[in-house]
Amino acid sequence: MSDEAHPWLLVGLGNPGKEYAGNRHNVGFMVVDLLAGRIGAKFGRHRRAVAEVAEGRLGIGGPRVVLAKPMTYMNLSGGPVAALAQFYKVPPGQVVAVHDELDIAYGQLRAKSGGGEGGHNGLRSMSKSLGTKDYIRVRFGIGRPPGRQDPADFVLSDFSSTERKELEFLVDRAADVVESVVTRGLEWAQNAYHGG
Repeated sequence: MSDEAHPWLLVGLGNPGKEYAGNRHNVGFMVVDLLAGRIGAKFGRHRRAVAEVAEGRLGIGGPRVVLAKPMTYMNLSGGPVAALAQFYKVPPGQVVAVHDELDIAYGQLRAKSGGGEGGHNGLRSMSKSLGTKDYIRVRFGIGRPPGRQDPADFVLSDFSSTERKELEFLVDRAADVVESVVTRGLEWAQNAYHGG
């Protein structure tokens, strides 16, 4: 279980800038934004890392969490994450990356610890900078691009109008998964949310 002496570092992966805000690749930002709202915390620039952070507790007397949005581009996310993990003394097992996942159907959510990066540049950068793959990932399924669309173009495009009808609900559910990982453990979250 978690080490109470150290906070959890909950990282939303995405690209900074308004032009990327609605992209599939930015769903990690959407989830941590919602979590910040839930705990009544506001994002502000961190003094030691190129990231925006919000700090608080999950529930009354609950675990301390640091929500983070790296303000580098996706493929350089690892530097800010490693700097924050060092600053807050967060062990890798209490780092949670929330990210888009091409290999899972739209709307499906999966939580896991370790494993490969599946071609995701944000995860690749995190693994390299942290020096380990043994951190937790909450994967938000975006599905494969239609037809012959390049996956790189697909992840940098906005959710479709059909997808947007469900997006708010799914981001909310993804935030529930993250909270469950922190408060009840990875295995509990997997059992609760991997059905759909």
